[in-house]
Amino acid sequence: MVNFNGTLISDNEVQISTKNRAFKYGDAIFETIKVLNGKVVFAEDHYFRLMASMRMLRMKIPMKFTLEYLQDEILKVIKELPESSSYRIRLTVFRKDGGLYAPVTNEINYIIEGTPLENVEKETYRMDVFKDFYNYSGLLSTIKTTNRMLNTLAAVFAEENDLDNCILLNERKGVVETINGNIFIVKGNTIKTPALTEGCIKGIIRKKVIEIIEKHSEYTIEETTISPFEIQKADEVFITNAIVGIQPVTNYRKKEFSTDITNKIKSSLKLATVTS
Repeated sequence: MVNFNGTLISDNEVQISTKNRAFKYGDAIFETIKVLNGKVVFAEDHYFRLMASMRMLRMKIPMKFTLEYLQDEILKVIKELPESSSYRIRLTVFRKDGGLYAPVTNEINYIIEGTPLENVEKETYRMDVFKDFYNYSGLLSTIKTTNRMLNTLAAVFAEENDLDNCILLNERKGVVETINGNIFIVKGNTIKTPALTEGCIKGIIRKKVIEIIEKHSEYTIEETTISPFEIQKADEVFITNAIVGIQPVTNYRKKEFSTDITNKIKSSLKLATVTS
């Protein structure tokens, strides 16, 4: 079952016309959200990011789109799914049908989908750089639009080369993010992550991890430009996203990483997740 504009219907009942703007122009945004033990994890952060993205893309925000409303709409879907302690939710918002590049309206439709989650963290995690195409820096790249062709091609590349993930670069050949999350590198007591000006997604877990590190006086966090060569020299590397939380990277090309600091941060994030 999916939630289409507040109505629960089966997957095969969802009808998308040839005038659908998400299909024709990628005129849509989405949030990937975790529900844990019946609770929407970091609901407020997801909500404010969604509202900010809709405003930036000139989508008309319905009056009923409150935090409480969207949480209730998500939980409606959960009740129709097989029982599990955790679920992956995708909330997609797209402009209503019509128009060419210029839409006929800025009003929106939305779809909420859900699937039960199993353990998604891997003990061994291999990664390399995807160099075929670039993720161009700029404010629009920080929004989770449905235009994910670069991520798709990088995912195909990863499968072809027996990798778990790939690092995406911008036009200046700086590190941006990975296929499905933000990236952090650890060198000594300094932890770096690409600045938003590099073109990375404004990740919810990215934000939470930065907050955690700022509270640890023994570590320094830097949002900055990162070269691929710095990854080779790093002590530890980890990826963040809403579903896994923190995924330690164990191998980058021939380099093997430790996970000591990563595991400490992961423990703090798990505590924040439970208390959110």
